[in-house]
Amino acid sequence: MLTTEDILRLLPHRFPMLLIDRVLELDTEAVSLVAIKNVSHNEPFFTGHFPDRPVMPGVLMIEAMAQAALLCIFGGNHADPGSDFLFAGIEQAKFRRAVVPGDQLRIEVKLIRQRGPLWKVGSTITVDGEAAVEAVLTAYVTAPQNSS
Repeated sequence: MLTTEDILRLLPHRFPMLLIDRVLELDTEAVSLVAIKNVSHNEPFFTGHFPDRPVMPGVLMIEAMAQAALLCIFGGNHADPGSDFLFAGIEQAKFRRAVVPGDQLRIEVKLIRQRGPLWKVGSTITVDGEAAVEAVLTAYVTAPQNSS
């Protein structure tokens, strides 16, 4: 498990782009993680995204999955936390149900394979045990460039 302080140390994201509230499980051997995101009416995107029927944007759910993958890789000490973590691909993304205020997202990520700097993870989001989103994400993890 990771504390809030661990999440803030490992992720460069801050409000309103920090989309992980809690990490329930971190398996460093299986390279897998379970995280939670609580969705509330106070989320800034609900002001303009279908304000009469607020629905969490799919792109933000994919971002939450990517942040969980980053926590899994860095929190498990599989890469230097100072490294850059960049999207390289999103495959097989499926949106199964709308996510609305009051929902709690259970985000699960598991390593599929890692070759050099490329990491491929399978990820799912469920709400109350019902599938909401699933995707395969590929990330490029590399040491940050020195700026001179």
